[in-house]
Amino acid sequence: MFEVTARLTVRDGELEGFKRQAAEIMKATRELDSKTARYDWYLSQDGTECVVRESYVDADALVEHAMHIAAARNELFKEFADDHTVELYAEPSPALAGALEAMPPGAVRLKRFSLFQSLEANAEVVMDVPA
Repeated sequence: MFEVTARLTVRDGELEGFKRQAAEIMKATRELDSKTARYDWYLSQDGTECVVRESYVDADALVEHAMHIAAARNELFKEFADDHTVELYAEPSPALAGALEAMPPGAVRLKRFSLFQSLEANAEVVMDVPA
């Protein structure tokens, strides 16, 4: 499983437009994605922040998803949202790494996290954390 968290802010006075555009993104995801396991949008109580929790069968599924929602996502950030941060919770595949490198500078802030503790006894720890 490849997990991602996206964070963004809603522009002042654009909450209703933001909700409409988010619905377009969700529609494309439901109709076109074949490897998306989770795609849940959370909105803060004051309607200024949004967190999107995502899970895919593998990192390449995120590439597929990004292609499917590209036009609707671009419209979201053109008109209704700012401050896009994406947190990756595993190493990207070569295809995903290439797609991330091809993104325009400043389009999104990327943060990568490596697993160092898990309840699962068989979980692969990929990074030692310095003491």
